[in-house]
Amino acid sequence: MVVCIAEKPSVARDITEILGARTRKEGYIEGNGYQVTWTFGHLCTLKEPAEYTPAWKAWSLSSLPMIPPRFGIKVIDNPTYEKQFRIVEKLMQEAEMIVNCGDAGQEGELIQRWVMQKAGARCPVKRLWISSLTEEAIKEGFANLKDQSDFQSLYEAGLSRAIGDWLLGMNATRLYTQKYGQGRQVLSIGRVQTPTLALIVNRQLEIQNFTPEPYWELKTVYRETTFAATKGRFMTKEEGEEFLEKVKQSDFTVTDVSTKKGVEYAPRLFDLTALQVECNKKFGYSADDTLKLIQSLYEKKVVTYPRVDTTFLSDDMYPKCPRILEGLRDYAVLTTPLSGKKLSKTKKVFDNSKVTDHHAIIPTGVYAQNLSDMERRVYDRVARRFIAVFYPGCKIATTTVLGEVEKVGFKVTGKQILDPGWRIVFAKEQTEEKEGDEEKVLPAFVVGESGPHVPDLAEKWTQPPKLYTEATLLRAMETAGKLVENDELRDALKENGIGRPSTRAAIIETLFKRNYIRKEKKNLVATPTGVELVQIIHEGLLKSAELTGMWEKKLREIERRTYDAHRFLEELKQLVSEIVGNVLSDNSNRRITLQPAGPVKEAPPEKEKKPAKKRERKPAEKKATAAKSKAPAREVTTSVPDTPGTVAEGMPCPLCGKGTVLRGKSAYGCSAWREGCTYRHPLE
Repeated sequence: MVVCIAEKPSVARDITEILGARTRKEGYIEGNGYQVTWTFGHLCTLKEPAEYTPAWKAWSLSSLPMIPPRFGIKVIDNPTYEKQFRIVEKLMQEAEMIVNCGDAGQEGELIQRWVMQKAGARCPVKRLWISSLTEEAIKEGFANLKDQSDFQSLYEAGLSRAIGDWLLGMNATRLYTQKYGQGRQVLSIGRVQTPTLALIVNRQLEIQNFTPEPYWELKTVYRETTFAATKGRFMTKEEGEEFLEKVKQSDFTVTDVSTKKGVEYAPRLFDLTALQVECNKKFGYSADDTLKLIQSLYEKKVVTYPRVDTTFLSDDMYPKCPRILEGLRDYAVLTTPLSGKKLSKTKKVFDNSKVTDHHAIIPTGVYAQNLSDMERRVYDRVARRFIAVFYPGCKIATTTVLGEVEKVGFKVTGKQILDPGWRIVFAKEQTEEKEGDEEKVLPAFVVGESGPHVPDLAEKWTQPPKLYTEATLLRAMETAGKLVENDELRDALKENGIGRPSTRAAIIETLFKRNYIRKEKKNLVATPTGVELVQIIHEGLLKSAELTGMWEKKLREIERRTYDAHRFLEELKQLVSEIVGNVLSDNSNRRITLQPAGPVKEAPPEKEKKPAKKRERKPAEKKATAAKSKAPAREVTTSVPDTPGTVAEGMPCPLCGKGTVLRGKSAYGCSAWREGCTYRHPLE
């Protein structure tokens, strides 16, 4: 019997339809020589500190650093998870072959490998590697199953990431909680979480410490067109007034008119971060909202695999694009002009060298129906981007006019759209947007013409940088804190970004849950606790986006087999030991004032919360729904296993941050256990 293991029940059902398995059993579906089973995201996780040695059960500075000689995995302490694992274990031990049908990415590989290891699987293993859940994609994937060994480096990268998060998170969280914390709340430190918090805090402090300085701009209006002095800003009012008096005395003369024609190309296809940025700007959706929505669209088979960090398609996708366009029935007005014509193929869209495991997020061509309003908006962004890349470029003419008054130079630039090209795809939203100065069409000027003008000297003040929004924070995480607008340069910096596209939303959510940040309208603001935490940390790697980005790059290199996983972990162990030593030697007696953790984020706009009658569901289905749509790689600091000091009923849950601690007969637990929180602490 061939055992196929998917990452969730819904995906397993899609696979059984293709394989012809129809007989439902407890925890799996059987038929036609196959047994198709599933996990609920993670079924296994790394062991807790106390499971390596009892000495690590209590939170104590003397027990640090905690570095196990060998890391072990365990089944997550949850009755539903344990029951499903026993079913999977029995199937795997009797299997002739296993097909790993986990999500085709680093975390999907790690999830299923851990299950197979814990189940003691010994038979050959194949890998289903697909980019969408359409019938065609699943059939093609099973016809071309790959060897498990082809993905060994992917697993090693995922394992290194998990162990790295454990080492840094467990040790640093206990270290800072015991050394600098007050009360009973955990001081959470994480490999990606803390540098992300530092980005927000540093920006906030930069704004608070910003001293506005005045400057003056000289402009003049000639023929209802505003020209700016080419000299730029005047740093003193006296200098500006001197020039103002000079230009008042004479007419304005046009000295040069130049027009340059060019082409603007369609926006790139979406990777996950770009989609999250777009939806935050357009609709106010949080990164987590967008991730859940695009994951739902993926499971509804209308978009391709979403957890990607490329904006390109591979060459083999080109012949499939006409069929995908035909499937976009609701966009027939836009796709009809492309029908029957040879689609354009450029390196800005199709480039094998820019695609590794998966290509950019695009529609599958399956008709999108029964979507919620929020899903429809996200799908619309993806569909229009896909259509637009096959339209001609937007032809523009950029006109620059230079003028002069008493040898003082002035300049104005205007842009005219000669042929909208791909802009037609976004015509509605573009008419709603206000046009900037450069979008204005200038009057016809002639070199040598002259006439009266109205000059003006305006006082202005320098402005501080803006607070981060989720959109700008995601971009900063992607580029290790560097402000980059250029697509090509941003691609180059992605190698050193902090976190992965699939985990950044969870990192931001963790900062909210820990009450390290809060929202003010769209802006992200650090709480006093968040600010104090960053200020008390002196170890560079714990809070530097750039240094953390270098470690992220090494993890990507492990995946590509250009860096050794063992070396990475040895370096990290050394680093953890140094951090512990440095903090323990601090005799400053500093303390951080902790605030209660809890839900502090504003509800996103247009959140669909319709009260409905709930049908009674089976326990396994309840747990599958409660499990995350995809269990992203979480930092260990978001799931601290033990609570320092005395556990008290009513305190915030140290594991999920959502629920509160409840006292049971034999142990403390979390009030959010129905939502999947597995926190337990034995009664003293």
